[in-house]
Amino acid sequence: MKILFTKNIDRSIISRELGENILTDCVEVINITSIKVKPFDLKNYSLIFTSVNGVSSFFKNGFKPNEDFTAKNFNKIYCVGEKTKRELRKHGFGTFKILRNAETLSKFITRHCQHENFLHFCGNIALDVLDQNLPLQNINYKKVIAYHTEELNPLITEKYHAAVFFSPSGVRSFAKQNSFDRMILFSIGKTTSNELKKYTSNSIFTSEGNNLISILDLIKRKL
Repeated sequence: MKILFTKNIDRSIISRELGENILTDCVEVINITSIKVKPFDLKNYSLIFTSVNGVSSFFKNGFKPNEDFTAKNFNKIYCVGEKTKRELRKHGFGTFKILRNAETLSKFITRHCQHENFLHFCGNIALDVLDQNLPLQNINYKKVIAYHTEELNPLITEKYHAAVFFSPSGVRSFAKQNSFDRMILFSIGKTTSNELKKYTSNSIFTSEGNNLISILDLIKRKL
């Protein structure tokens, strides 16, 4: 059994979780670059982070949330995924609400946060789920492009029994020059699985935990 990971992963973790009998290769299919954004006043805004990269770029640019809940203009922080939550924690900040994906976050905001103003720190090709849904509900929502995602579109000549995908942009990058035929597909989350469905009718196994250990456990159970 040979598996392609569309991201550079620590081989020791893969070997520990999957064992030595499964062969693996790792190939980067996207490249992330932070964008310089001049810090501005975050007063009266709730903050949205849907990726680790959005969090990293936010703090690299010198932004700092006001997390004092006793203050009148504190910033509520909403995020998608455990990895994003942990990245915020590394910088000393917690989250007001954590959701599994952008779709569930959109529904939560629509139902419970109609009167808040939102700033979404994201990449240049972020999914349009929030951008399309929230303004239709008359919710004040703005994107702040904090990093650039470049799709590398590598040509993969090796044959693999399975492939693992970590983002919708990674799926698109792979699909430019490669086929999904005869491969078992694994995805780290619902939005990535939805992107895969645009290119293939193959079975797709989706990790519920939205993290590396969760998807490795899924691979162990399915292969």
